[in-house]
Amino acid sequence: MIVVDTNVISYFWLPSEYSENAKRLLRSDPEWVVPPLWRSEFRNVLFFYIRKKLVPEESAIEIMEKAEKMFKGMEYFIHSHEIISKVSLCTLSAYDLEYVVLAEGLGLKLITLDRKILAEFPGMAKSLRDY
Repeated sequence: MIVVDTNVISYFWLPSEYSENAKRLLRSDPEWVVPPLWRSEFRNVLFFYIRKKLVPEESAIEIMEKAEKMFKGMEYFIHSHEIISKVSLCTLSAYDLEYVVLAEGLGLKLITLDRKILAEFPGMAKSLRDY
């Protein structure tokens, strides 16, 4: 079981240079967990793809439905105080800290390509490229 951030989810569901990495990751560790925030962030990525005409709207709806099904029962709520208590320990956004706090709370690795997360939490965060 691992925590993945929205970038990894996006690379899995949408064509990109890291899509194969994300697919290999799912094959090697098929239990991905996320905070509920992933939904809003992933919808935002889908909006970008729709607006850039990279994915038709109908396909985006289908992708979102499949992704929601994939994460059914794999979303974990995080208390605000857990995130806010970390603000003085790093320079990450509250959004990024949701993934960090989730991984920390569950004792799991966080898989990401976010440079700041990788730099500030090197023991817990692992690069999608290397994992």
